[in-house]
Amino acid sequence: MNDLQIPRQLLHSAARLADRLAVTGVQIVFAESCTSGWCAALLSQIPGISQYLCGSAVTYRNNTKEEWLDASAELLNDPAIGPVSEQIARQMCLGVLGHTPEADLAISVTGHLGPNAPEDQDGLIYIGVVRRDAISTPTVNSFRLKSAPTYGGTLRAERQFEAVEHVYELAIQHCHTAQ
Repeated sequence: MNDLQIPRQLLHSAARLADRLAVTGVQIVFAESCTSGWCAALLSQIPGISQYLCGSAVTYRNNTKEEWLDASAELLNDPAIGPVSEQIARQMCLGVLGHTPEADLAISVTGHLGPNAPEDQDGLIYIGVVRRDAISTPTVNSFRLKSAPTYGGTLRAERQFEAVEHVYELAIQHCHTAQ
């Protein structure tokens, strides 16, 4: 037995996103760091999602972000910027979109979920969003995640699911037919 408890609300959000993808015909790809593939994994539980889910690049380590997503080694290794930053979230979503020609929408997520995160970054995530029809204007949102577990899981696991929830909500907001 483990402490992994997937919140029902998160499964509902995955279904809402799948419905939105089906209605709009948008194809989505993820670049995931702190969520470790959960964005794609939960969405992939929905029958028929393969028409809209292109995949996910799980890029947990800096070198993988650099090699797979073309993230800047200079920014990744800069102590003032680093992998948990607006700049890297932007590069991650642009990189995964560039490597996934069939995707219309790319979403990246990077963050510190703890424990042992620097105090100013503990629970901080950045989510990058870019649409192929607006590739020059990726947006990045930051969120501060909960500071204590609320439903019986570990804080880290609950933060992962909270981050996925934010990703899904932003995906739904940006999931519309091409202009």
